[in-house]
Amino acid sequence: MTADLGRLKEVLQQELEGGLDDATLEGGLDELLRLQARGEAPRSPLLRMVAALPHHGYRELDSEGRRRWVRRALATIALEAQAGPKGGSKGASKARRAPARRQPARGSAEPRPGKQQASPARGAKIPPGAAALEVPLRQAHTGLRGATFDKLERLGLWTVGDALRHYPRRHNDFSLTVPISELVAGVEQTIRGTIDVAREIRMGRGGRMRSTEVQVTDEAGSRIRVVWFNQPYLARSMRVGAEIAIAGQVRDYRGHATFQNPDYELLTEGKDGGTHTGRMVPVYRLTERLAQRTVRELIAKLLDQFVERLPEPLPEELRERHGLMGIAEATRQIHYPDDAEALAVARRRLGFDELLAIQLGVVRRKREWQAEGDAPALDDRSVAEHFVASLPFALTGAQERALDDVLGDMARTVPMARLMEGDVGSGKTVVALAAMLTAVAGGRQAVLMAPTEVLAEQHFRTICALLSGESGPSAGAEPPLHGLLPVPYLPTPLRVVLLTGSTRAKPRREALEAIAHGGAHLIVGTHALIEQGVEFDRLGLGVVDEQHRFGVMQRSALKSKAKDGSPHLLVMTATPIPRSLALTIYGDLDLTVIDEMPPGRTPITTRWLPPDQRSVAFDALRAEVDAGRQAFVICPLVEGSETVLSRAATEEYERLRTEQFPDLADRIELLHGRMSGKKKEAAMQRFVSGEAAILVSTAVVEVGIDIPNATVMLIEGADRFGLAQLHQFRGRVGRGEHASLCFLLADDPGPEAEERLSTVERTSDGFALAEADLALRGAGELFGVRQSGVPTLRIASLLDAPLIAATRREAEALLEEDPELASVEHRELRASVIRIAES
Repeated sequence: MTADLGRLKEVLQQELEGGLDDATLEGGLDELLRLQARGEAPRSPLLRMVAALPHHGYRELDSEGRRRWVRRALATIALEAQAGPKGGSKGASKARRAPARRQPARGSAEPRPGKQQASPARGAKIPPGAAALEVPLRQAHTGLRGATFDKLERLGLWTVGDALRHYPRRHNDFSLTVPISELVAGVEQTIRGTIDVAREIRMGRGGRMRSTEVQVTDEAGSRIRVVWFNQPYLARSMRVGAEIAIAGQVRDYRGHATFQNPDYELLTEGKDGGTHTGRMVPVYRLTERLAQRTVRELIAKLLDQFVERLPEPLPEELRERHGLMGIAEATRQIHYPDDAEALAVARRRLGFDELLAIQLGVVRRKREWQAEGDAPALDDRSVAEHFVASLPFALTGAQERALDDVLGDMARTVPMARLMEGDVGSGKTVVALAAMLTAVAGGRQAVLMAPTEVLAEQHFRTICALLSGESGPSAGAEPPLHGLLPVPYLPTPLRVVLLTGSTRAKPRREALEAIAHGGAHLIVGTHALIEQGVEFDRLGLGVVDEQHRFGVMQRSALKSKAKDGSPHLLVMTATPIPRSLALTIYGDLDLTVIDEMPPGRTPITTRWLPPDQRSVAFDALRAEVDAGRQAFVICPLVEGSETVLSRAATEEYERLRTEQFPDLADRIELLHGRMSGKKKEAAMQRFVSGEAAILVSTAVVEVGIDIPNATVMLIEGADRFGLAQLHQFRGRVGRGEHASLCFLLADDPGPEAEERLSTVERTSDGFALAEADLALRGAGELFGVRQSGVPTLRIASLLDAPLIAATRREAEALLEEDPELASVEHRELRASVIRIAES
């Protein structure tokens, strides 16, 4: 039996247009694929499509995975049709069998789903327009061999489009030719001259290293030696008398200027420069045993063949409004710019495309959240006002503005979707609790979710203490709530429920019963609250702490828990986020910033100490413990490593117990992510209660731990953490009545690390540090993990606030005019959004 690709194409197109619900055929798409795969030859188009599916087939994919697979399956069918039928099959062709691919090297890019396909037959007609970009590189007449394609695929370069979008990391400016006599050592420069001597030479001990050496003379008669180590084959192509351009750094070798392993280009008559010299030359990201020259020459050929076929995703009127270069010219200039100015213009154009695609995605998500179902209009502010009046302290101006934003959103039937960010100790929880009480006053339930059990329990204690009229939670004490909590300004007693993975069976059943039937008003727990088995009676407000650990899918799960309409959503983070980043990654949320600290906050003195002053930090720690207070010791590693020279928590724990503080051995605890939940909980409880004086930990204490009695934060290997993360560690102390200390220790920091540590030492503004961290490390590392659903930016910068704001405005206008980007004018833009979202 031979697969009917024509029939399969029709089904796939219906599936794509029908919402990807796998309802096009009775039995689903997997059944059709199973039937058509019978009798198929190995590596046939259909079997390649099936191989790209997960173990349980198409039904196992989520909607995004289905869309990607269907699109690529359709592209495969289109390419087979272009190659033409052979052997009388029904719309199928026998593709040239490709050799089996080796597995990617560890750490290299994984193959992209749906692209594990052999090349169409040699000589197949290349389709026009956008379809040309889906042509596999093996089909594109590049002159490369199979082993090179394997390496390119490890970089994620499967098609012409992949290669054209493999933008350079940087450029070497070889545009100015320098006379040999004026060369300067250590500077990137270009010369032109004539080859006088070209030979293979032997170097090293016993002459085991075979290399190429040439002598080049310029028109002024000056001469220079050029050597390519371990590349003897080059001598065969270096013809004496030929014109050559050499580009690279000049080195001083035994008193003589020498080029070592430079870029070069053999010049034809009248040629000023080309792919490797005489211009701004691209430098690309590579993989093992793939030469820079190979990638440059490949992309230069593809630019000549395909760049004019690139579809223009942006409407002409939009490009004119922002003064943007056309897509074809921008792609050409990003690889081989005419000059620095042209490169900047190209970067702005391609960066605009990337940011616009992201903004269209987040604005669309925001509209979908707010459009589906009505939210309860919770417009009675009196309970929130009574709560604020009952507090033993006054709200800051920033807290009042934040509360006004939140209550204003909750008074509308459009579901609130707001991000509230504020530095450690700025008072976000008080604002959130006022909002939760407003939901209860409106006859609704409110839920507060935290990323860890320790933080959930801490929120529970804080809420109970505030509602009981206490100034704050008592470290280590049992929560003051037992059953119902009388609140003077509410008509009935309030029931607050804590539900985590550690909740015992009987209390858990009681809590689930109360949540499901409305007996529980405020529910506190981990993100397990939105999983199966937890049912809410009348959910009106969801509050999520530490937003960067709570993605789009979890928000959808929260929405599904509301039986009637959509709940309001308030997400909080103590990790300061630069506004440009917030508008990009969290652009589907309205933004509120608490940028003011409550008065009387205990100061934290931060000191960066060189290795020879480590004893100063431990002497201060000892003095604080002797005074009845507690200390954190943070290490970057769990266990010691032969390859990473840094302190490990397990080893530091033993050192402190046996060498540094043997008399405190039974008051030192260890905490890290590899411990079991019970052991972590036991260690944390001993520290919370004050039984343990010192907690040796990894970064698991970065967020949320509130120990008012802790006054020392000692960070080992501080140079291995980012600025924002160091600031988060520092925020774990200074939460009580005593002045606190933060010590930054690093065994062998380089100049850049020293500057970063000095920045933390002199800066207490978390937002300023977050801006610096974003510039140094990028958005993904700022949070420790790559953001779910946010593609890696190849060109755009998350620090380019004006461009981000411009793309935000355009995204809102485009979706207002054409919510599905379905018009002919926006067809290519829609395709571009899908492609960038997949990158």
